[in-house]
Amino acid sequence: MKPFPFKRIVVVGTTSSGKSTLAKNLADIFRMDFIELDALHWKPNWIEMPHEIFRARVDEGMRAECWALAGNYGDVRDIIWPRAEAAIWLDYPLRTLLWQLTRRTLMRWWRNELLWGTNRENILRHFKFWSGESLYHWLFKTYWRRKREYPQLFSEPRYAHLTLFRLGSPREAEEWLAGFQEGQIN
Repeated sequence: MKPFPFKRIVVVGTTSSGKSTLAKNLADIFRMDFIELDALHWKPNWIEMPHEIFRARVDEGMRAECWALAGNYGDVRDIIWPRAEAAIWLDYPLRTLLWQLTRRTLMRWWRNELLWGTNRENILRHFKFWSGESLYHWLFKTYWRRKREYPQLFSEPRYAHLTLFRLGSPREAEEWLAGFQEGQIN
């Protein structure tokens, strides 16, 4: 396998785009630490970690030489992006994200999957689309903002050092990842 030229990668995208899955796959393939911001952010019973502790946990997690990090938290971007070498933006169509969010939510609920701490999916909360606790509400709240925000951020001089991979569909992401597994860098 041809070596991956980056040691520190951040994977960003809207909720349910597959950030954690892609970052975990990259970490496994290239023997990197996997850092999931949601795991550092959420305490049991869906209580948010205090800001200072969250920042300290992110900083601690990034002390490894090689890592693949999944997440969008703007309040720790100033810690993550300057240290990252590459950014992978999962920039999928809204209909794709709606499908993935629905499938993921139902599967996590059906399997009673343990997420972070003692947290599990609460299907009723997510289907209350008007509620701030709903991931559907969050998706609609952040989708267009990220479409505007990320191109601006990636064009800023302070992030010029990042190599950007903008992937427009799950299939494109799968093919991109498969290229590394086959020894090709795309």
